[in-house]
Order: sequence, then C-alpha cells, then structure tokens
Amino acid sequence: MPLALILSSHVAGSRVGGMAQVLALTPFGVDPVLAPTVLYGRHPGWGPPGGGPVEAATFAAMLDGIEANGLLARADLVICGYFALAGQVQVAAAAIDRVRAAGSTALVVVDPIMGDEVGGLYVKPEVAEAIESLLVPRADWLTPNAWELARLSGRPPFTSAAGAIAAARALGKPALVTSVPAGDGRIGLALVTENRATLFSHPRLDGVPHGGGDLVTAVFSAGLIRGESPIDAAQRAARAAADAAHTAVARGASELPLVALGERLVHPLAEVSVEVSL
Repeated sequence: MPLALILSSHVAGSRVGGMAQVLALTPFGVDPVLAPTVLYGRHPGWGPPGGGPVEAATFAAMLDGIEANGLLARADLVICGYFALAGQVQVAAAAIDRVRAAGSTALVVVDPIMGDEVGGLYVKPEVAEAIESLLVPRADWLTPNAWELARLSGRPPFTSAAGAIAAARALGKPALVTSVPAGDGRIGLALVTENRATLFSHPRLDGVPHGGGDLVTAVFSAGLIRGESPIDAAQRAARAAADAAHTAVARGASELPLVALGERLVHPLAEVSVEVSL
C-alpha cells in the first residue's frame, strides 16, 4: 500500500487541508500520515477557528517520531500544504531532504498555500517567503491557485488561461494550477509542463465550500503515484473537484461531502471540457 506523508493543517470540523486529504486519499488505497501544522476546530472562513499553530519544535518532534518508525523511508508521496509559521516550513524542507536521504523515491507535491483572489495574502509574509525559497525548489510538482501562481511568478492577476500557462512555465516546474479563468462563466484547472498545457474546465458555481484545492492536490497526487500519466491524473482531479462542488451545492452542504463521495473520487461522475495547447 502506498504511503503519503502530509505536512499541512488538521481542521477537525471542516473538510479542508490535511484532514481533507486524508479522506480523499483513502479511497485510492493510499495510507496517509498527517503531521499537522495547525490544530483548528473549523476553517477560518467561518470565523475564529479555535485552536492554533503547532510550534515548530513540536512539529519537528512529530516528524522525528514518524522517522523513528521508518515511515520517512517508506514514503511514496510527500504533500506540503498549509503552514502557519516560517519555522514549520524550515522543518518541512528538512523533512523532504531526510525522506530523500533515506533512499525514498517519494514524489514531492507542494501546494504553496499563501492566499487567494478574494482576500489576498492570508499567511504571514515570512511564511510565504519561506515557501517560495525552501519548498518550491524541492517540489516535483506545484499545485498553486491562480493568485498564488501570480505571486510566485511576479506577474499581475490573470484574466485568461493563457496568462496562467505562461506564468507556470516561467517557474520552471511542472504545475497543476487551480482556479484558472476559463471564460464564459467557467473555472479551470491547468496542467502545465515544459512542452504541453491542458485546460480542464466546468461551469463556475456559487456557494461552493472551501477545500477544492486540497482535494485536487490529493486526487492528482494519488493518480501519479499509482503510475498514471499526469494528464490522466489531472483530468480525474478536475472531474472529482467538479463532482464535489456540484454535489455540495445541490445538497446545500456547508462542507465538501468527501466521505459521502467515497469511491466517486476515484471514479467521478462529473464531466469537464478539455482544451490542449502546445
């Protein structure tokens, strides 16, 4: 059974962050190991979340315990998500180095969580700087949203998929970019490599709960470590995100219904449009 090390948030009452990824990876038969960066009761979008950050020293000690049981060497996947402290990012970078030094060929996927188009930067500036300087260079794949991609690339916000594709290529890392403008009331997911770009899109919905980016990262990563091509893994991730969004809106759900979807994350029902650009 593949093993995934998740370095991200634990939000008890919301389907976001590392907790959402634990739920999303399980139907794929991926064994998740979550080292939490924060312990929150709910997503901050609901108001004061309750709880707080895990101190960097405690975060590091958790990873020491994980390593002592041989789990770093066994990792097939490392997902880096939400960090509240710059010291946590330093610990995460060191953990990636330890995974690789242990002989693991783990895929490293970095979701550079910094902010979004609604609120701008919502982590401390030093956290964003640490992610950019320490985690982005260590990544095999990046999964930013369009706002985060603009920040990383030093470009203004994108008004088209073409702008996002150009910015992703400028980073020099393969990327799966979420929340990409796709025109005509549509929202897209752009898979960008050095030689090819593919845009998956579906109608934009109002009232979709938080957590879509975390879901995309988990489903895409699961596909890659199962040996799927990036385009196949990305298309499933796009369909799973669309399925989760449509289901949540149809049910009036306040959180993404990840448990209810279950195997539908592996075999999503939603369809997406596909556009290929070289």
